[in-house]
Amino acid sequence: MASENTRAVGVDIGGTGIKAAIVDLATGTLRSDRVKVATPQGAEPKDVLAAVLQVLEKLDVLEDAIPLGVAFPAIIKSGRTLSAANVSKNWVGFEAEKFFEDGLGRDIHFANDADVAGVAEMRYGAARSVRGLTILTTLGTGIGTAMIYNGVLIPNSELGHLQRAEHASDFEAYAAYSAMERDALDWEAWSERLQHYYSHLEFLFTPDLFIVGGGVSKHADSFLPLLNLNTPIVPAIHRNNAGIIGAAALALD
Repeated sequence: MASENTRAVGVDIGGTGIKAAIVDLATGTLRSDRVKVATPQGAEPKDVLAAVLQVLEKLDVLEDAIPLGVAFPAIIKSGRTLSAANVSKNWVGFEAEKFFEDGLGRDIHFANDADVAGVAEMRYGAARSVRGLTILTTLGTGIGTAMIYNGVLIPNSELGHLQRAEHASDFEAYAAYSAMERDALDWEAWSERLQHYYSHLEFLFTPDLFIVGGGVSKHADSFLPLLNLNTPIVPAIHRNNAGIIGAAALALD
């Protein structure tokens, strides 16, 4: 069993679900079952807080002093949420970190969900010891991104919202996994959209490595081989647990 000073709880708040687990920070592995509840309809702050309390109660850490990290789908600066992707617009400009700390009765580390996934892959996964620029993308309801340069996170990159040339929509609307489901695309048709997106990222940033996360990464063999890129592209090792693991890892920082 991991010792107390190498354990932390990670909570990953998403547009459709809120997941949490206890993490062994020495190994980057889950030390408990992963618990999950649905994100409340509308995702208003008070309702999301109530759902977070619910997952902490399920983990039996509600009264525990174990460090806690929380990941959230927004641009986050100085504890304030500056955007709202797939959650209530009331989060925009909201003192979210203080709100959670007051509601949970404890200090937390609060960060962007894609950024914490990047931290998980940097410390325990596919980006470990990689030099140069790594860009992690999470393909799900939207497209989250994390940029890591020589082991240092560049926060709040939001590269899913890059605009497509001569089109009104951004790449998130065009190429997220939700677009595949919405437009009834097969793997080949969806990979053509991903090709446009990753080629654009290559042109802008000349990265050394792409990592693909999110739940769809478990099907990486169905679409990554269809992409023609100059940059190596690999699935995230921690897949859909990366947000939990990264949030917990940042809890002690």
